[in-house]
Amino acid sequence: MQSMTEITQIASMRKGGAAALARLLSRPLPAGKIRKIPDDRWLSAMSKCIFQAGFNWQIIENKWERFEEVFEGFDVERWMMMSDDDLDQLLKTGGIVRNVVKIRSVRQNATFLKEVSDVHGSVGKYFAAWQPDDFCNNLRELQKNGARLGGKTGQIFLQRMGVDAMAFTPDVIKALNREGIIDRIPGSNRDWIALQTALDTWRHQSDRTLTEMSQILAFSVD
Repeated sequence: MQSMTEITQIASMRKGGAAALARLLSRPLPAGKIRKIPDDRWLSAMSKCIFQAGFNWQIIENKWERFEEVFEGFDVERWMMMSDDDLDQLLKTGGIVRNVVKIRSVRQNATFLKEVSDVHGSVGKYFAAWQPDDFCNNLRELQKNGARLGGKTGQIFLQRMGVDAMAFTPDVIKALNREGIIDRIPGSNRDWIALQTALDTWRHQSDRTLTEMSQILAFSVD
């Protein structure tokens, strides 16, 4: 396994130098800002990622204002109480993607987020407390307790909300395979342990965030 310094050098060469690479990298939000994000915004972002999964992202982006209107701002307590009548009405409503499984996931994730908020004080406080050295365990819990957040969906959601997270894009998986860590999106305990070990090593070598390392890995492959 190469060091993060070596991988960063490869990415820099591919992107036109260290300064050019630095301009491409985004960083997670500070914990203080994450804590202040209202619960409804977490449900909205989670739902948007789910509706975009396996679909044309731009179409969902173009429709999202209508989604916000139809789902009444994604109020968590409102949608954890989604009734069968609500579901039937949503399946007849124009301007949104009327996928019954994805619509049901709004209720499931609203219930999950309400439980998180009750325990931690708010959804933002929960995610703000995530630590890089426990990322894989936290992500697995998110995938287990949330709905339709497997594959890349959960990580994309986290990064969009500014949480420090690795994203399992094809280029990231290709880079991780090159480094002999994993060759697919983690599934087994062995894969998760190998990934967390590598992330911890790279983080201590470079003091990079998971978000930055994810992007650097992606930029380091052809």
